[in-house]
Amino acid sequence: MWSHSQSKPLITLLNLLLHFLPALTLSPCRTTCGPIPINYPFGLDDGCGAPQFRGMLNCSTDLFFTTPSGNYKVQSIDYDKKNLVVYDPAMSTCSILQPHHDFLLTPIQSAIIPPTSDTVFALLNCSVDSPVLNHYKSLCFNFSGHSCDELYNSCNAFRLFRLGMGSSNGTNSTGSTDFVPPCCFTGYDTVKFMSMNILDCTHYTSVTNTDRLRGLGPLDWIYGIKLSFAVPDTGCERCAQSGGTCGFDTETQVSLCLCSTFNNSTRECAAGSDTAEGRDCAPSILFQAFFVIMGALLMCLHDFNLSFI
Repeated sequence: MWSHSQSKPLITLLNLLLHFLPALTLSPCRTTCGPIPINYPFGLDDGCGAPQFRGMLNCSTDLFFTTPSGNYKVQSIDYDKKNLVVYDPAMSTCSILQPHHDFLLTPIQSAIIPPTSDTVFALLNCSVDSPVLNHYKSLCFNFSGHSCDELYNSCNAFRLFRLGMGSSNGTNSTGSTDFVPPCCFTGYDTVKFMSMNILDCTHYTSVTNTDRLRGLGPLDWIYGIKLSFAVPDTGCERCAQSGGTCGFDTETQVSLCLCSTFNNSTRECAAGSDTAEGRDCAPSILFQAFFVIMGALLMCLHDFNLSFI
């Protein structure tokens, strides 16, 4: 019969196995948020990804891009084309009119992950005194053959401005309230340097992929903000090929190859690789320990079966 004393070695081996299993996790960084993959240069956990993008993404039930003006839901990340599409929940669209709102980025965000050139901001219900209609009218343009009038004519939310409801301009010279208040299609630099108060426009919306919208009405436009990012060249490919994840030291912001929850290398995850501050990342040793323990466990199980023969 299998005695309690005979079971002690098996229990000890199981405890050793459970002790080593966490160390076998090569990446301490989350790689997804819902259906969206999280790859370099982005990271959800501090120390993951590139330090320039630190704290820009957060994951609750969904993935959000964080800026000084709020959290913007991430709709997609295209790592090949290096762009990220976000949606501003406080932005007006064809179907809903939102309160006054600004879109703000930090200086580093403006430099390394700005809106793309095919993202257009539509400033709506502007005053006739708006600077973009006077001194800076060159900042306004039509895109893909479209004009501001289409938004007022086609969108239920913006049609209210045409009827004079909520316009900052009052009535026109004839006393009629059926007029089209000024608006302006412009680029990110305009809203970067001038707030909605300075622009003297009550609402805004933004449209992406504008070069593909020729012949399509506002109801079929793609509303959102597309951001372009660059991937810092820190030898990340070499790290990934060795089984690690690119990250950085949270204190010095020096690039690291994250090899496990407690081992980091400056270059790659392999025994004898160049390491930071003497910390050697050697997952092969952990795998050897894993197989030794598994072998011993199988031997114990074999002896257990023989005891009943």
